[in-house]
This record gives sequence, structure tokens and C-alpha cells, in this order.
Amino acid sequence: MQGQTEYSGGCQCGAVRFQVRGEIPESSICHCRMCQKAFGGHYAPLVSVRGVQFAWTRGAPRHFQSSNLVRRGFCADCGTPLTYEAPNGTAVAAGAFDQPERLPPQRQYGIEARLPFLGTLAALSATRTEEDIESTEYLSRLVSHQHPDHDTPHWPPQSR
Repeated sequence: MQGQTEYSGGCQCGAVRFQVRGEIPESSICHCRMCQKAFGGHYAPLVSVRGVQFAWTRGAPRHFQSSNLVRRGFCADCGTPLTYEAPNGTAVAAGAFDQPERLPPQRQYGIEARLPFLGTLAALSATRTEEDIESTEYLSRLVSHQHPDHDTPHWPPQSR
């Protein structure tokens, strides 16, 4: 993945943060059933950190041994999926990066379990959040407690 070679990210609540330095070797999507369940989604978007400098800069994930060969890291405070750790290397959840748009997937794995409707998503009707008239009142009351998409000097935040 050519371009800027410094990345940061973390969990939704900010208890766990990380930094990556180096050329990211691969960003992918895994459709296997184990990844679907681990991410609670249709697939797992993962970014390999094999061969780059990777460090936890705040906190550290808890782990679940999802198989005899793989363990998965997550934030014990908010539950955000963070890592896929296998004998051949570690991958980090793409959505945990502060700028996931910099890491588009280049490959798909586990396609035997790919859900059949994924190919039709682009054809679905789409609405921007601010255009969802039915949710206007709800959104006007919504206060996010999500950590911002950048490093902060303190955690938890000084005031909420």
C-alpha cells in the first residue's frame, strides 16, 4: 500500500490505542463464518501489520482464543474487535484505524462463506444520516461518547 506510512487507531471508547509505522502489506476482507461472528458483521475487514512497527500506545486488548491457532483481541471496556492473531502474523480491524479510508481492501478470503447478497449492496437505496427525516428528532438528542479519530493526551476524557 503506497503512500503515507504512519497510522493510528483504537477502540470506540479510547481505552485501547495503537500506532503503526511502515508500509502496510495488505488490507483484506475475510468472509469466513468465524470472522463474521467475531465482528458481528457480514465479514471482517482486516489490515495486516506483518513486517511493520506496531505498538499499543494506550491500554492493551483482552483476548479470546477463537480456535487452536487464532486468538482475537478486543477492548474489554467497549467490546470493539481489534485484532486477528495467527501464527503467520497479526491483522488489525480496518475500522479501528483513525482513517480507514486510507486502507481499502485489496483481497477477499473465505469466499465460500460470503453472503450471497453482498454483491447487490451498491444497488440498494441509500440515505445520508442528515437526510433521514424520520430520525431528525432522535439525532438532535444524540450525544456521542465515542473517542475521536485521533490520539488524545488523556483517557478517559477529562469531561463528558
